[in-house]
Formats: sequence, C-alpha cells, structure tokens
Amino acid sequence: MEGILDWLGAVRHALEVPLFDVGDSQVTLWTLAYILVLIVVLFYATSVMRALIVRRLLARTSLDRGAREAAGTVTRYIVLLIGLLIIVQTAGINLTTLNVLAGAVGIGVGFGLQNVVNNFFSGLIVMFERPIKIGDRIEVDGIDGDVIEIGARSTKVLTNDNIAIIVPNSKFITENVVNWKYSDDVVRFRIPVSVAYGSDARKVEKLLLEVAEADEDVLENPPPAVRLIEFGDNGLEFELRAWTSTQTHRKGKLFSSLNFGIYEKFNENDIEFPFPQRDLHVRGGPLEVSVTGKGKETSK
Repeated sequence: MEGILDWLGAVRHALEVPLFDVGDSQVTLWTLAYILVLIVVLFYATSVMRALIVRRLLARTSLDRGAREAAGTVTRYIVLLIGLLIIVQTAGINLTTLNVLAGAVGIGVGFGLQNVVNNFFSGLIVMFERPIKIGDRIEVDGIDGDVIEIGARSTKVLTNDNIAIIVPNSKFITENVVNWKYSDDVVRFRIPVSVAYGSDARKVEKLLLEVAEADEDVLENPPPAVRLIEFGDNGLEFELRAWTSTQTHRKGKLFSSLNFGIYEKFNENDIEFPFPQRDLHVRGGPLEVSVTGKGKETSK
C-alpha cells in the first residue's frame, strides 16, 4: 500500500513541474491535464444537454423541428463558452493575463481564419433569422436537397441520390437561396407541353386538366390550370400548372407521372406532338418530288 502511495506521489510531483508562466500563474502538466479532461467532459455534457433540450423539453412545445434544433444549438454554444471560461479560471489561470495572446489570436483570425469566422457568424445568423430550417427543400449554388442539419460552420444538405453535401453557412448569406418550403409545403410546378399546329386547343386544355386531376399528388385546391403560352416555331406551346404538397422534394417524380399521363391521353385522343419544321426555299432550277412509300418522299 505504501508503495502505491509513493508511486502516486511521484506521479503527482512530476505533473506539478512548471512548464511555463502565464502572467503570475504557472502552467504545469497537471494544469494541462485538468483543462483537457474538463473540456472533453464539457463537450460531451453539452452534446447530451442539446439532445435533451431538442428531443424532450422543446418537443412538448408548438415549435417546429427547425426552431427546436436552432434553440438547442445556440444554447449549447452559450454553455460551452461559459464552461470554457470557468474551466480556465478554476485551473488557476488569470484570464486578464491572456489579453496579449487574445490580441495575437485576433490578428491570426483576421488573416488566416477569415472563412472559418465568416461561416461561424453566418451560421448564427441562419439560426436566429431562420431563412432555412431543418426539413426545408432548398436550392443553393447548384445544390438541390433537404436540410438535415445546421451547424456552426456548415449545413448538411441531403440530395435525392442520398448524398450528403456540406455547404458553408456563408453561402446562405451571400448567395440567392431558393427555399421550396419557406412558408408551407404547397408548391406549384409548371410542366411544358407542345402540340402540333392544327390541334384543337380547347380539347388539349381539357385533356391536360383531366391528367392533372387524375394524379393523386396534384392538389384539388388550388386547382390545376392550363395556359397557352405562345405559338412556337414547331407547334402550340402549352403549360400545365399543378399544385402539390407531397412531391415538393421529388419534382422529377411528379413531372414523370404527369408526362406519362399526358402521352397516353394524347395518343388516345389523336393529339399529335410537333416535329421540327423548316421552310426550304429553292432559289432556282427544277425540283421534282416523287413518293416512294407510305409517308416517305424523295426529291430530285
């Protein structure tokens, strides 16, 4: 027993050997180990605390998921900051002696860590102003996906290919962001449709509405609508406008479903799709045309 105590005393004596001074305070191995262990415990404890706040405490309120996540994250950062200050103070290091070091770090941040700091404060702005929330469908910088996590430095966006993309938070402050679910889940999509000249325009309108009304993902209210947009080079250009709340994050699926329906409906009712049309001007000389088969012509 005495041997163990002597060994512990020797270890404690070795850990208390001064390494360097910070103002009037001496920093030892014991001080560094104390700070390191408490910082690890602090990060773990704040992570657990955030999960309890989001999943249990705030889950009982009327706040949506995005608001709960933002509140939990901000609370964790505040507790981390206060905890780090307390740990340094209880380790015997006077914070007033770190002013010079803080100034040097500030210069380093200003030159070398501009993007990190920019993304951090952009993350705080995103959390407080909430231009995007967890669960939103967004488009930013060519990325299209669902927001699954908003962190201090970056935001995770999950695409329909199940690929997570890490987007720096500064993108949401400096770039144009399309948020498909900012106010609610109801979104209108526009499906372009072309038909050949000579088609009955009113009949085309009726058929397009029938296709939209038969699709279970298209809302009845607001009702779908059809617009004759223009007289194109090759045919009449229509636009089917359909509202949905279930396929906001799967635009391609809705377009495919409606296009299949349109194709089948037009075939049943002999509505032709246009082919490219070009006018051929013959400046001179004879031009002979002969029919060689059904629907085929040759010119000489």
